[in-house]
Amino acid sequence: MALAKICGLSTPETVAASLEHGAAYLGFAFFEKSPRYVTPEAAARLAGPARGKARVVALVVDPTDALLREVSEALRPDFVQLHGRETPARVREAAMRTGAGTIKVLPVGEAAALARIAEFEAVADHIMLDAKAPPGADRPGGHGVPFDWSLTAGRRFLRPWFLAGGLDPWNVVEAARLSGAPIVDVSSGVERGAGLKDPTLIEAFLAAARRA
Repeated sequence: MALAKICGLSTPETVAASLEHGAAYLGFAFFEKSPRYVTPEAAARLAGPARGKARVVALVVDPTDALLREVSEALRPDFVQLHGRETPARVREAAMRTGAGTIKVLPVGEAAALARIAEFEAVADHIMLDAKAPPGADRPGGHGVPFDWSLTAGRRFLRPWFLAGGLDPWNVVEAARLSGAPIVDVSSGVERGAGLKDPTLIEAFLAAARRA
């Protein structure tokens, strides 16, 4: 059984479906180029039912201090997910500024990319391995593209880690088995259109994750 995170939520219905079917983490995106973008105030309203049931995650990309403060004050997230080019020092600073745990996302295209994990394990609470964005992409994730899951097979990590990139209800069992990931993350894989989460697909994904 893999724990699961549903990321890029933007409606009460999809939050409710995520909670009803056992998501361990709910993610809200604060990157304006994303079709899943919500304001900190909207996210705070959406996250209300999740308190005490699932961990609330704020996804940011190379955030300014002002954005970290705004998100922290409005949402009070359990974790800040840093999805940009943040350095280990910036990850540590984000934790101090928000009082939240940190999830550092690292893009993976080939095995050599895994060498960067060690420097972030010293400062982040969790690591997330996501597929490297396609050339010319205007955002770092949410493209529905996987990487080679076997790259992490048999590896030991110092921190709990998430597998992301191209997961959906039909491949998540195999992805968790091949990669060894204890936590799986989905966004576009449970959408019927860009940024439009589908409660039925969320239910299917979470059911599959429980079988993983």
